Amino acid sequence: MESVGGQGGVLEGSRLRPVLYQWRVKRTIDQMHFTSLHRLAVVLSVLSVAGCRKTPPVEEISAPATGVSEASPIDVSAEDWAWWRGPNGNATQPTMGAPTEFGPTQNVLWKAPVPGRGHADPTVVGDRVFLATAEEDSNTQSVVCFDRHSGNQLWQQTLHQGGFEGNVHAKSTQASNTVASDGQRLFVCLLNAGKIHLTCLDLEGSILWQKMLGDFRSKFGYSASPVLHGSLVIVAADHSDGGFLAGVHRESGDIVWKKARPQESTYASPIVAHVAGKDQVLIAGADQVASYSPETGEQLWSCEGVTSSCVGTVVWDENNVFASGGYPGEETICINASNGEPVWRNKQKVYISSLLAFDGLLFGHNDKGIAFCLDAATGEKKWQARLGGNHSASPVLIGQHIYAASEEGVVTIFEPSGDGFEVVAKNDMGDEIMASPVAAYGNLFLRVADHRGSGRQETLYCIGSGAGVTTFADADLAPSVDAE
Repeated sequence: MESVGGQGGVLEGSRLRPVLYQWRVKRTIDQMHFTSLHRLAVVLSVLSVAGCRKTPPVEEISAPATGVSEASPIDVSAEDWAWWRGPNGNATQPTMGAPTEFGPTQNVLWKAPVPGRGHADPTVVGDRVFLATAEEDSNTQSVVCFDRHSGNQLWQQTLHQGGFEGNVHAKSTQASNTVASDGQRLFVCLLNAGKIHLTCLDLEGSILWQKMLGDFRSKFGYSASPVLHGSLVIVAADHSDGGFLAGVHRESGDIVWKKARPQESTYASPIVAHVAGKDQVLIAGADQVASYSPETGEQLWSCEGVTSSCVGTVVWDENNVFASGGYPGEETICINASNGEPVWRNKQKVYISSLLAFDGLLFGHNDKGIAFCLDAATGEKKWQARLGGNHSASPVLIGQHIYAASEEGVVTIFEPSGDGFEVVAKNDMGDEIMASPVAAYGNLFLRVADHRGSGRQETLYCIGSGAGVTTFADADLAPSVDAE
């Protein structure tokens, strides 16, 4: 009789076979488990080396209980366009006129070549125009300054050398963030080397301070522009590893407060609005519209809505805020700004551009150039029409007209009416417009690109009434000095 000694006594041969079988099966499973874990560890190690490591969690910072030290007052003119969305934060200049008929050689006060590539809007303060740009041949991100009267380039300051982000959407750039100014300083926020950097310069281009605000895991790039409020520059940086909203002191560069945001790749710029009787930082994306205190960063309310990825900036009227997005969902929503409760919502969609709120109406267009008008109180659609072309730039109201620029370089001007779509003019400016038009001191500023052979050249145009027809040599983009 075959037997074997073991724990619990002696097993006969007939009883041994199942035990041996179970032992072999367990050993095989253990070996497979070890091998799988080993392979998984190797894969994770390779991915980590390849740059797939998650960014560190956001370390929140609370505003000091004693309050924020006061910076010098923001000192800009009502005629300036000193930051993203203009002087009122809502892309409107209703008391300022600008030409409705223009072209590359019509009503052009001057035009100036822009080095590199960027989708940042022009920033106009006093006698100067500022642009963020990036040059791929030198791997630099910089700010360029032009004279507002002549278009002469006054200076260019490099902010970062190298560190370009590899994951950038075809419709984005390494410099899509609009410069903000408090009248004494410039603030530009850029993604470089996987981190968000805020730079402060004086109006002569000297760097006063730079601050690394946090890590950023890019999916399609970074497009949020900074907004100013009181002593602070407020910056948003949403991404899939968990982004943040931060308030930075304008003079010192110190982070006054910093709050974690949801883990979602979304791209909207924050805005500060005085709505429902108080100042609120508003931002859409990550399947919500949220409001924060600009002084402390504490969340005031959050409303579920829009979709995961939003690009457009929130707009508002006296008591309500409006947001639209985006991808993958389709929704426009109206929210009571006093409590965060939804007032109405529909399936209208604006993704890359922002809405425009004016005189009880909401105007917007989707990426394919379908424009619409909604009743702001009810969400009822008043009209819908085709602009022509594809559209990424946001519509702006200048005087009593809305200007909408297509990716193909055509600026359509139409009436801000709920009675129907009425085109005032169409103006073909070049091959490409991605930045939104801006208006300052009675002039229109456009960032336009032309594709010449295998090359691409950006041009900054200053459009003004009374310039008439101006002749420029195609090969010579040196600024004209027709305007004194």
